Amino acid sequence: MPLTAETLADRAADLLWTAWTTGEVLDGLPEDLHPHDHEAGWAIQRRVVERAGASYGWKIAATSAPSQAVIGIGTPLPGRLFEGGRVASGDRIPFAGLHMRAVEAEYAFRLARDIGPEPTREEVLAAVGGMHLAIEVPDSRLADYAHAGSSLLLADVACAGHLVLGPELSAVPDDLATIGTALWINGERTAEGDGAVVMGDPRTALVWLAEELVHLGTGLKAGEIVTTGSTTKVPSIQAGDHVRADFGPLGQVDVTFT
Repeated sequence: MPLTAETLADRAADLLWTAWTTGEVLDGLPEDLHPHDHEAGWAIQRRVVERAGASYGWKIAATSAPSQAVIGIGTPLPGRLFEGGRVASGDRIPFAGLHMRAVEAEYAFRLARDIGPEPTREEVLAAVGGMHLAIEVPDSRLADYAHAGSSLLLADVACAGHLVLGPELSAVPDDLATIGTALWINGERTAEGDGAVVMGDPRTALVWLAEELVHLGTGLKAGEIVTTGSTTKVPSIQAGDHVRADFGPLGQVDVTFT
């Protein structure tokens, strides 16, 4: 008897979650488990999330040309953020377990209330209760993530890894698109950009996610954090690096890779 789609998704999730917990890197998934569309990729991600436990929000992969270039796709992807990858500014992250070895300067929004089933831009922006400056440290369980394709990357929780969160800012500026950002590694300025790199405005990415999650059968909830994608090019890191993301008048976030 052929295996059901649910069973195949469970088996794929088992392989990905084993890679998460052991630190191994996969060449891919067996052909019979490989997701060939976003529906199948989402089904696998949902099962990985069930295995991972507590989540505190969402990330959006590939919201800018630089981040799209890193993973070889041209469409944004949603992925869960897990408590185990949550890091405070000034903390340290072990370098040895990282595969992608990249950093991104991002804006992360906190929702003060649930988003309804027919989200409008006005509703989504009105639901924002605060904002964090952040450094995302994306990662993948796939050896050749740059050629894995969007469906498999979606299954791999959209390259979720660590998120370094600065203190919450109670006020969200109206001019995020024009505020300059820069990444510094060991005191050297390595990348620069602004909020407009992220779909024209990081808040546009937040609205996109609210709409996309409705299509996927879920939605954004009060208290969740959403990080919206890289505002600069995506530099590589090495063991021992100290990374600082500078958001101009809004402040800074930093992390060290041990």
